Amino acid sequence: MSFSVNTKNELARILAKKPCCQMAELAAITKMDGHIQLSGQHKMALHLTTESAAVARKVITYLKTLFGVHTDTLMTRKTRLKKNNIYMVRMEPQPEVAQVLQAVGLVDENGRLLDEIKSGLIKKDCCRRAYLRGVFLGGGSVSNPEGDYHLEIIVHDENFGSDLCNLMKRYDLPARVNRRKSWDVVYLKGGEEIIKLLNLMGAHSALLNFENVRIYKDVRNQVNRLVNCETANLNKTVIASVKQVEDIRLIEEAIGLFKLPDNLRIIAELRLKYPDMSLKEMGEMLRPKIGKSGVNHRLRRLQRIAEKIREKP
Repeated sequence: MSFSVNTKNELARILAKKPCCQMAELAAITKMDGHIQLSGQHKMALHLTTESAAVARKVITYLKTLFGVHTDTLMTRKTRLKKNNIYMVRMEPQPEVAQVLQAVGLVDENGRLLDEIKSGLIKKDCCRRAYLRGVFLGGGSVSNPEGDYHLEIIVHDENFGSDLCNLMKRYDLPARVNRRKSWDVVYLKGGEEIIKLLNLMGAHSALLNFENVRIYKDVRNQVNRLVNCETANLNKTVIASVKQVEDIRLIEEAIGLFKLPDNLRIIAELRLKYPDMSLKEMGEMLRPKIGKSGVNHRLRRLQRIAEKIREKP
């Protein structure tokens, strides 16, 4: 299963203990996946559709615990693509339906649909965390951390998307909303931000897996950068060494190394004998020893001598 599915499965198994948190999570799931159906005499029914059996069980449990209402569950199977099971939790017209719809913030006391998040549901920190968990269960997904870091929640309404962004920003999460075809998408892109949201929602196993992959990626990337840097430095050293050997050979053929000052002759002979040796190692072999900059200075003098030889007609 994908990382996103595993995360949702973990969150679906979390049952809030406090009634206020149960209400907040139920409201979020209902906001994301619920549909109001009108029948004769202005009677309302609530249908909630999900691909997760665990989420369906959670909704049934919360409705029973908080409102004592009767629900029916219908399971169908997709005929296209993944062919997943679809679970529909149905509250057929009954006196409690209007109470439930108002309590979860789908309609106001006059029966008008509400787009924004009902403020009374997210007054407490525990309720805000439960609401975020419910929203993710209803329409969220998170990419595999081995690739790009990306978490998104698909919402039906721009106002609700804006409210959800503001809710996340209360936890310093820089959520943004973007229009994608006929949907609004609330998303996070940073690894640190996604880890923080997973922690807020209670997905601790997913968080650990995400963090392990992220650390592995960071170490691997750092090793690659170091290897690339070392390779680049080695290439530069080899190229410089080859050029130095060419200059010294030219000097040897044109005027002879014995005509050079002793300090330059010794460096020239050392470079011819050890073409792969670093400047620091060459300096260590001299008596008295000299530093890397001193060796480089002498090799540059040899380079200037070779350039003058090449300039002669």
